[in-house]
Amino acid sequence: MGLDLSPFAELVGPADQGPIWLAGQQSRLTAPSLVRQVTAPSGIFDLQPDEMTVVCGAGTSIAELQDSLTAVGQYVNLSRSNSGSGTVGGALATGRSDIYRLGRGAIRDTLLQARYVNQDGQVVSAGGPTVKNVSGFDLCRLLVGSLGQLGFLGEVILRTRPIPQCSRWFMINEARPETVEAILRRVYRPASVLWDGRKVWFCIEGNSHDCDQTIQQLATDLDRPTEVSGPPNLDNFPFRQSMPPAQLVEFVLSHINQKTDQILVEAGVGIVHRQSPAEPRVADPTVELLHQRLLRQFNPTGRLNPGISLASGSTV
Repeated sequence: MGLDLSPFAELVGPADQGPIWLAGQQSRLTAPSLVRQVTAPSGIFDLQPDEMTVVCGAGTSIAELQDSLTAVGQYVNLSRSNSGSGTVGGALATGRSDIYRLGRGAIRDTLLQARYVNQDGQVVSAGGPTVKNVSGFDLCRLLVGSLGQLGFLGEVILRTRPIPQCSRWFMINEARPETVEAILRRVYRPASVLWDGRKVWFCIEGNSHDCDQTIQQLATDLDRPTEVSGPPNLDNFPFRQSMPPAQLVEFVLSHINQKTDQILVEAGVGIVHRQSPAEPRVADPTVELLHQRLLRQFNPTGRLNPGISLASGSTV
């Protein structure tokens, strides 16, 4: 990695220069109006299709990156924000995987190496340019989802993937829990399985012939799935809640019996998309203690992206 991050580090400055906020497109979190803002470098600096890696600035828009990768038949597993493209650094810092996590994996697996600026204004390197590159503590995974409070991402190496030859969505009406379980069990690595308690939508990806065979096999035991243009509109479900995947069935059935607002769950993952916010969850004391210890180690003065609640992922 050869990008000169010294200008970016100088903008961040040492700890005695006070609070600072790393602003991208602000499509996920909005910067406080009274806090000084900086922007991460942008641009694609090295694309290696054979090695399935790309080097870019954290300020690069996801749309620009995906367009460049599409030209070589690849993509990077970063979710765009609900209100637009968002930046690479914003997606990594937020750490929210999209509805394809079941098949494509979590967003944290995308980041191979990072160079970031710490709270003292120093450039730090973590990780390596290959998939299996860490023999000790994996700092890259710690940075993903940290909301910028452990360091400001400047330059990253990301893992790319081939664009699937086939990506098709299907829907089954009157989907009982057994139907959802059958899809999870019989479809090889479904990309996504979404269930609202009545209908189930699922996506299969891979070779076209394999996709056809998969649907034929499912149709022998289940109602033949109807092919649809895509998943249900998630704009109708602006709030998220997470829980162990094993608890989803009981949760969905209970929610239906109570006849409250609609929900949509990611089966096999444990994410619940809601029309209204869930009851505030009390953080586990041990997890909260770990959060505070990490912040004292990486951001002792609290100057990096101040005012964020790691528990809720929002400003406070």
